[in-house]
Amino acid sequence: MSDDIDPVTLEILRNQLESAAAEMGHVLIRGAYSPNIKERQDCSTALFDAAGRMVAQAEHIPVHLGAMPDAVEAVLEKDPGPGDVFVVNDPFVGGTHLPDVTLVSPIAPADEVVGYAVSRAHHADVGGSAPGSMPPGAREVYEEGLRLPAVRLVDGGEPNEAVHELIRANVRTPNERMADLRAQRAANARGEQRVGELLDEHGPRLLDAFDAVIDYSRERVETELAGLPDGTYRARDVLEGDGVTDDDVPIRVAVTLDGAAIDVDFAGTADQVAGNLNAPLSVTKSAVYFVVRAVTDPEIPPNHGCYEPVSVSAPAGSLLDPRPPAAVVGGNVETSQRVTDVTLAALAEAVPDRIPAGGQGTMNNLIVGDRAGEFTYYETIGGGFGARPDKDGMDGVQVGMTNTLNTPVEALETEYPLRVERYALRPGSGGDGRYRGGLGLERTVTVETAATVSLLTDRRRTAPAGLDGGEDGAVGENRVDGEPVPAKASIDVDAGATVTVRTPGGGGHGDPAERDPDARKRDRRNGKIEDGSTGPERAETPDR
Repeated sequence: MSDDIDPVTLEILRNQLESAAAEMGHVLIRGAYSPNIKERQDCSTALFDAAGRMVAQAEHIPVHLGAMPDAVEAVLEKDPGPGDVFVVNDPFVGGTHLPDVTLVSPIAPADEVVGYAVSRAHHADVGGSAPGSMPPGAREVYEEGLRLPAVRLVDGGEPNEAVHELIRANVRTPNERMADLRAQRAANARGEQRVGELLDEHGPRLLDAFDAVIDYSRERVETELAGLPDGTYRARDVLEGDGVTDDDVPIRVAVTLDGAAIDVDFAGTADQVAGNLNAPLSVTKSAVYFVVRAVTDPEIPPNHGCYEPVSVSAPAGSLLDPRPPAAVVGGNVETSQRVTDVTLAALAEAVPDRIPAGGQGTMNNLIVGDRAGEFTYYETIGGGFGARPDKDGMDGVQVGMTNTLNTPVEALETEYPLRVERYALRPGSGGDGRYRGGLGLERTVTVETAATVSLLTDRRRTAPAGLDGGEDGAVGENRVDGEPVPAKASIDVDAGATVTVRTPGGGGHGDPAERDPDARKRDRRNGKIEDGSTGPERAETPDR
């Protein structure tokens, strides 16, 4: 910690920076046009210093935030200056997957860059072979949409009309895309404004605070890691096909705790696959960072310092560090979930009192859109959170690498030619145990016009695992017009088709025989267990 900043002043400055990052998020959400951003809040905002280190973030989407530093690094290579705004979504130069579009704005109150305001938002369509830009059968990144390296969207304060025209020409809903990009620019401008005001208030001491808050978080994480038992802990899991074949795709991890450091090595994981489940290394790192925050102290201020004691490696050309032109759109949303699961499973041996049973382990991506570009609906659907060592899991929530809300039924039906027929918890889907896993959800939607339905899901045959004797949660299920469809599928439907997504439940924790009898009575009274149920649908789960 800087000797020039006392602890009280540092705490004030830290909170002011985090407040500025949070305000950026509010501006983005309020200014966006697409329901995916303004309703579901599928976006993230943060502030970085001049060296590209994250200083403060809003508590938004884990998979966005842990990967943001790579996007800023890509922009730094382009010599950004005052008045510039860079746009990037290329997964191989700082992005995650193509729908996640990042804007990076230098903060230069006196024409000297002192930091960067950054926003990332999931755009409902960025082109590609299917509406929504998440084609389950994609084999190359070129099929997934418009790919933007770090380029100037605004150059020295003047909009780069050529880049704007390029984006408009390659997306299905250009007016909505431009509106959402304007909301991101407004969010970044608010970050620039607030940092400028803080510089006026505190002077150069604010820049010292950048270093001090990063040092503080690193020291806190190192102290937490030093309190964990040293050793190497291993686990494995699988993804259920890659969208091209149904073959299981293995992920292996070795987590080494050594004093104040943690090393996470994915040697033995599958080579990159033909389908779109390949996860750029930035996504892999982001999932690991999330786990480290979860097993240490989540109250530690989230910034670059949290990452410094963590090293992450994966074989080049593997599922978790693919080479272009690999398809990657599912890596961000599904593979990131499995990286989280397998890393938590490894650490369950080291710190069993801190690790929940398996959560739903999927984002249950549902995309519906027409090829004429009239609309594109995108949603990730919540499910069961795994039971914890001392309490039940949560019902119908986003788990792991996403932190979005749902689209309210009223907003969904107002914005799109869709009608929600059913939206409810799935009784009996949580695994039994001393503490019961959370329930999954069921959502049925009628599509009122001819459209393309894309599903990018997992945990349809490998169940969320119970822990310490707890039972597994229920697997998920997808249906179109009542007929089962694969976990990863794209289907053209006629008007009147129904789409049903049943999401997985969470695993149970502890011996079911030890569950409190009063809790069992509440389970039945609250619909956790269906009358006559013998428990959730089971599926074979791989060795862990």
